[in-house]
Amino acid sequence: MMPFKEMARLNKLIHEPARLAIMSALAACTMAEFLFLQELTGLTKGNLSCHLSKLEKAGYIAIDKKFVRKKIPHTTIRITPEGKMAIEQYWKQLDHIREVTKQWEKN
Repeated sequence: MMPFKEMARLNKLIHEPARLAIMSALAACTMAEFLFLQELTGLTKGNLSCHLSKLEKAGYIAIDKKFVRKKIPHTTIRITPEGKMAIEQYWKQLDHIREVTKQWEKN
């Protein structure tokens, strides 16, 4: 298959740069606090929340919101087994596209 056609089949939800950063971080550490992800990605609170909502709706992440001392919000995000499979599949597809493209360079 032509790698360009395969690119069109990449998971668009994960392919978006901010969500790719979030999913990659969570795949590496399993769980992270909201503020850590915000600092890591450089996103605003609102923008990060929007991306997290999309990933949660897809079943790729689980969000746990608690309050410390009844006032301080504490939000943790973890990758789900479905999310782990989705990000692994995404990287496999991308690696395959790169390999095919590298073979073209040799010819």
